[in-house]
Parts: sequence; structure tokens; C-alpha cells
Amino acid sequence: MQTDIDPRNLIGRKAFDRNGAKIGTIDEVYLDDATGTPEWAAVRTGLFGRDAFVPLEPSELVDDGTLRIPFDRSLIKDAPDFGVGRHLSPEQELQLYHHYGLDITPPSSAPPPDQSFGRIAGQDSP
Repeated sequence: MQTDIDPRNLIGRKAFDRNGAKIGTIDEVYLDDATGTPEWAAVRTGLFGRDAFVPLEPSELVDDGTLRIPFDRSLIKDAPDFGVGRHLSPEQELQLYHHYGLDITPPSSAPPPDQSFGRIAGQDSP
């Protein structure tokens, strides 16, 4: 999804599955704790329905202002229900990643290689 979108602008937008079937309306957006980027949305699935969590990556904000989620409606409606208004724990996020079959491989945590930026102050050059 586009990362330059204000998550507050997603609330109230309609969400559709990959086949164009309406899923519901976005109630809340959940940000990644480390980066602050929008990661999950809670979509109200009906008048008396519940909120289904959907991944914002690889979802797409379409030109008409709707969110296209690249999964079937049935998979979305069967997503784990954690309730809204609370922080998603790492374990809950892991369950959601597994539910949608998304890659959860974290980026390499190896430190970057040391680089030389010149001589250290106070040292004579060789």
C-alpha cells in the first residue's frame, strides 16, 4: 500500500476483496510499533457484524477511494477476532500473518559493516 497516506484518511472508506465483493467499512487503522506505518485495518463486516483485521500491505488504495484487499471475502471474514480499540500484541499479529499466509521473515538484524570515514581527530596521518 502507499506509505504516504494518512491513516486517519482510511477510516470510513469502503473495503472490497480481490473479486470486488464489498467487505465493509474501515473502522480503525493499526500502526507498526517500530516504524509508525499503517500495518493493519479493522473492517466492520456488517451492520451487526464484527471487525475483521486485514493487512494494509499488499492492499491497494484505489482511485475511487476504496481499499482493495487481495484476499477472498471468506478468508477475511474468518480472520482471528481480537476486538478493536486495543493494541495488537506480537502474538496476535503473528496469528494474522499466518492466517493470510503472509511472509513474516524479519529483516536481517545483522549490524551494518564498519566503514571508514577518514582519520580520527588527534591522530597523525601515516
